[in-house]
Amino acid sequence: MTDRIPDESAGAIDYVEVEESARFQTLKRTQRSFIFPLAALFLIWYFVYVLLGAYATEFMGQRVWGDITVGLLLGLGQFVTTFAITMAYVAFANRKLDPKAQEIREELEKVQAGA
Repeated sequence: MTDRIPDESAGAIDYVEVEESARFQTLKRTQRSFIFPLAALFLIWYFVYVLLGAYATEFMGQRVWGDITVGLLLGLGQFVTTFAITMAYVAFANRKLDPKAQEIREELEKVQAGA
């Protein structure tokens, strides 16, 4: 097996050029502008929960209703938050990211078909 570099004059795709293109950079910037803030907020929320569990045991052990405690509700809130973030990202990706990615993909497929 030999490592061959495709002949660019024959319509081969230069993926480095695609990655450095303004459209792809905009796509990455749009994705990161959604992901990084939400990831930071979730991590802060998670560590607050852990710290409360470790250092505020009386607060976390307060009964809200029957055997349901504040700690249990906050723990379940972690799962709810995870699902909410996932649903928000899917909606965001469908609305903002996928159309831009589809345009780039179609353009690359046309170049590849011309090869």
